[in-house]
Amino acid sequence: MNKVIPLNYLPLGKTAKVKLLTSDGIIRRRMLDLGLISNTIVEAIQKSPSGDPTAYWIRGAVIALRSEEANKILVELN
Repeated sequence: MNKVIPLNYLPLGKTAKVKLLTSDGIIRRRMLDLGLISNTIVEAIQKSPSGDPTAYWIRGAVIALRSEEANKILVELN
């Protein structure tokens, strides 16, 4: 079994599969609308100069997520 970590700990240039969203309400809906559903491949591609937010490649689009949002997305390292 591969290691499951919060998305905000995914190293730049690495990919992982979405396993679980722990957020709820409108934030959960937004994550689902962005395509963050089970088994979606996500790649961390760039951090802002201040370190937050981080840009992720998700289903053909670059999406910036703040650390507090990414912390609620559990991913399995590939």
